[in-house]
Amino acid sequence: MIDYPAARAVAMVVQTGSFDAAARALGVTPSAISQRVRALEERLGAVLIERTSPCRATPAGAALCRHVELVGLAERDLMALFPTSAPNADRVTLSVALNSDSLATWALPALIDYARDADILLDISVDDEDHTTDWLKSGRVVAALTSVARPVQGCKSFPLGNLRYHATASPGFMERYFAQGVTLDTLARAPALTFNQKDQLQQEWVKAVFGQRLAPPTHWLPSTRGFVTAALQGLGWGMNPTHLVRDHLRAGRLVELIAETPFDRPLFWQITRRAGEPLAALSNALHRHARDALL
Repeated sequence: MIDYPAARAVAMVVQTGSFDAAARALGVTPSAISQRVRALEERLGAVLIERTSPCRATPAGAALCRHVELVGLAERDLMALFPTSAPNADRVTLSVALNSDSLATWALPALIDYARDADILLDISVDDEDHTTDWLKSGRVVAALTSVARPVQGCKSFPLGNLRYHATASPGFMERYFAQGVTLDTLARAPALTFNQKDQLQQEWVKAVFGQRLAPPTHWLPSTRGFVTAALQGLGWGMNPTHLVRDHLRAGRLVELIAETPFDRPLFWQITRRAGEPLAALSNALHRHARDALL
């Protein structure tokens, strides 16, 4: 059997990033946290925490942390059946991974609705939608919003809809770089906006429109709303979600590089099978908001 006070200590060290912070959160001494973690590692025969700054879970430790989350959810639902039971002071922390554009446009309200009603704490990780499944594979989260339809082993995958993007730039930028039209040659000289090295949206739009990929010069800008601001200020052109640029397009502050060439990114909600029933309310919240926001 798992020593759950020790497992809770491991999870808290990973959440807070240090043994001292975990001790404060659990109301014990750092020495007690260290002893619990070390005893559990010896019992399981595996290192659970990388003693770095901040502390991080090993793959085995990440799996244990997700187990602690699921046990906490199951215990919360069980205790709700007993009206005279004392409420559990330790709220469950739920780890999920989302892409930045969804978080900035439509997904956060769904998470807020769920967390507020369920009295759940959220540990939200952000990654490119093509790579959030890596968080599921490594056991670092129990659910992820992703562009990958195929379920990760041990998970269920549910389609949510398409998040629409537009290749946009300011009128001044268009005049400076595309006065002769938007072509592969002019795109090869015009600076793009790229979120990070995982972001392929700009290249995928070029391939969809022109039939081949292109690696344009780029500004690296890891901020969804920063993309819009940078495009408005004429720094570069970028792929922006409809939700964030609709008003700017109507007002003429931004224009599409080529009219009527949107790019749709399909999104899926993948969730660990063991968490499917306990997190049905979260899945339902995401589906409700997706119906209103996605195509």
